Amino acid sequence: MKIQAIKSYTYANIGTNNRNNPPEINSKPDNISKSPSEMPRIGRSSIIYFTSNINFGEQNKNPQKKFDLNGKTILITGGTGTIGNYLINSLFENYSPKKVIVYSRDELKQHVMKQKSRENQKLEYIIGDVRDEKALQRAFRNVDAVIHTAAMKHVPFCEENPEEAVKTNIDGARNIINAAIDNDVKRVLFVSSDKASSPSNLYGATKFVSEKLFNHANKYTEEGGPRFSCVRLGNVLGSRGSIIPLFKEQSKSGTIKVTDKDMTRFFMTPQQASELILTGIEMMNGAEIFIPKLKNTSILELAKQVAPDAKVEFIGARPGEKLNEDFISPVEEKNTLELEDRYVILPQEDFKNREKLWNNAKALPENYNYSSKNTKFKMNSDDLKTLINQYV
Repeated sequence: MKIQAIKSYTYANIGTNNRNNPPEINSKPDNISKSPSEMPRIGRSSIIYFTSNINFGEQNKNPQKKFDLNGKTILITGGTGTIGNYLINSLFENYSPKKVIVYSRDELKQHVMKQKSRENQKLEYIIGDVRDEKALQRAFRNVDAVIHTAAMKHVPFCEENPEEAVKTNIDGARNIINAAIDNDVKRVLFVSSDKASSPSNLYGATKFVSEKLFNHANKYTEEGGPRFSCVRLGNVLGSRGSIIPLFKEQSKSGTIKVTDKDMTRFFMTPQQASELILTGIEMMNGAEIFIPKLKNTSILELAKQVAPDAKVEFIGARPGEKLNEDFISPVEEKNTLELEDRYVILPQEDFKNREKLWNNAKALPENYNYSSKNTKFKMNSDDLKTLINQYV
């Protein structure tokens, strides 16, 4: 059964992420260089995570593992972006995939990536748009797992171009679902955002709707067929427009521009995002939303740590921008479980049977309030300094 798209549209850039310094992709799949050692990872030594936890990023160390990525063909939409680069490195570093396919519209980024990995016979490239369902149908043949990262991601651009945001983020989601069901892709993970929780802008709203579409898609498949789940990310450092390099550059003029003195955010590294996504595919049953355990900070405090001698100019929040982000809405808290390194939002019907699916998890207490303004999850000064030193 297909989810009907509104209508067909002309091509447009899918808005995949860029990054200032993408990780090198080694030419040999069995000799991928390790991620920078200073990167916080999901594990006991993590700076960002506020609890001690198991390093689920290590191969075969995931106690909830239900799906094996080894020997599988994995397709990444928007694979030339920040998260895509880290996903590719993590896949070849921690697993032995049969093949990894990069699906994106940006031919220049694909060319650059190809030059760095020309001897890697397990890495393939397809030029295509998530708006084009026929192209996705062809690309998904013989694919075992899909990671959907492609999207229009910038809040102001989505506010100014709502129709384009809907075409890429929502209609693109429909196309991914249809192509996955028709090609019997066993695992599909949608990369969402904390802005999907109680959305206040169009970008967050498109992510919210897409989450609903992906999780509902499980109702169209039989047991043993394709399974769909989601993961919400916080603000990923190192991605296009990343805030720490931006503040550092602004400080050269003597003034840093901050939206609001009370604005707070959750931050995570690209490596953390990559590990959260890959281990999410391993453990998903279908219809979950995985949420990372992160610490938050005030944007003003972050600015002062980056450039303590610079003046601060308050410019006001952008259209649709929240002062604080809620990773889990009050309504979702009732159906949320806590694991050692993440939270899992379940459909209400699955939450009633949670012990069968997640026997080592516990339900959240009432009024948990996993918000960037909650000081319970706040970074201390040492956390901030460590974070800043890695990205300036």
